[in-house]
Amino acid sequence: VAGVIELALRAAEVRRSAARPTNDLTAYDLYLRALATYYPITLRPIIQYPITKEGLLKALELLQQAIAIDRHCGPALSLAAMCQMRLFRESWAEEPEAANRQAVDLARQALPVAGDDPGVLANAAFVLANFGEDIGAMMALIDRALTITPSFSYGWFLSGVLRLWAGQHNLAIEHAQTALRLSPSKRTGTPLSLIGEAHFFKHDFDEAASKLLVSIQENPGYPHSYRVLAACYVHMGRLDEARAIIARLRLITPDLMASAAQLRSPADRELFLSGFRMAAGEAG
Repeated sequence: VAGVIELALRAAEVRRSAARPTNDLTAYDLYLRALATYYPITLRPIIQYPITKEGLLKALELLQQAIAIDRHCGPALSLAAMCQMRLFRESWAEEPEAANRQAVDLARQALPVAGDDPGVLANAAFVLANFGEDIGAMMALIDRALTITPSFSYGWFLSGVLRLWAGQHNLAIEHAQTALRLSPSKRTGTPLSLIGEAHFFKHDFDEAASKLLVSIQENPGYPHSYRVLAACYVHMGRLDEARAIIARLRLITPDLMASAAQLRSPADRELFLSGFRMAAGEAG
């Protein structure tokens, strides 16, 4: 219930901001407009793909305007960091290293002005963890965000992702399940993908494949589910099915392989990369 109320209040803020004259917009108004662009369907709190390059660039343009008005606007800084990170991760950045640096810089600028805003804390921690900052410190930041707002479904999802990267597979599953329970959205694809990936790293391949298949049905534009499912099928001895999943992946992204550097556990990296490379027909 709390998640539904929170989402309704934020949606009402966006509607009020959209009605304001364009010559009378505050930094927060511009942030709200960017938020509506970043989450285009009723401000859903758990990201569902496809996030388009055009949508990210539009959101980033609005956020840059917001930051120009108020360079201490934590929500704008942290969401701009997320946009730059997504441009980098989806191979959409014209200058990838510049996008990497800007994402990290924006996240670091957001933290000192975050106050008790759980969204700013969680977004900044997620971006910094993605680019190699100490995973324990970043999990502590998200824990703080969840202490401030225990009903923050998206925060629980991001917490689950960081737990997965840290090799804490059971906690990743628990936190993703909490995100699903709290989310007012009926769409479950991305958290289910996280749950499936955690089962994969636990070597529970049957459960992993089951969850990942449902995730793909629910959210067919999310490339990572295909990558993990292909690796999973290889370790189950189902190479033909793994290669069929790779063929489907090629239809939604030219960038077959994403970085596995976020995985802090060498065993997790090896499990994923060995399976994926065989599915993709790579040598070695």
